[in-house]
Amino acid sequence: MNSEKSMTAGENRNHANRKAWMSLLATADAKALQDLWQDYGCNPDHTWLRPPEVGGVMVQGRMGASGASFNLGEMTVTRCALTLPDGTVGHGYVQGRSKGQAETAAKVDALMQTGAAEDVRRQILSPLEAARQARKMSRAAKAAATKVDFFTMVRGED
Repeated sequence: MNSEKSMTAGENRNHANRKAWMSLLATADAKALQDLWQDYGCNPDHTWLRPPEVGGVMVQGRMGASGASFNLGEMTVTRCALTLPDGTVGHGYVQGRSKGQAETAAKVDALMQTGAAEDVRRQILSPLEAARQARKMSRAAKAAATKVDFFTMVRGED
């Protein structure tokens, strides 16, 4: 049985929310994340399940989003997992070799599953999301500046 289908609506929503904040942490600027974490000022006690380690993963592509998958190449990633004293588990999985970013991502992930979630969202995730939206708008503006509108002219021939 598919685990997605066996989840209740609330569990599915929490799963989607966790995917969203994990994606945000994985793609955030490492310096911005570290700065926000320092400003947050909370460094919870934790036990390592898996200390930060650098490795590689194979990235797959798909032609036209529907063709057969193929190996595109390898990508360096850093991952870790930790547990808080209350048993909450946090994971960090980021592109590149930033052990600090992976550790911070794991701590934020763990705290987002506790009572501190709203505070963490307001002080760390919301500014990261705003920065991501600003980068997205900047890229869109640069692309729009190079847009060429072609139109078809009808010749006088039948």
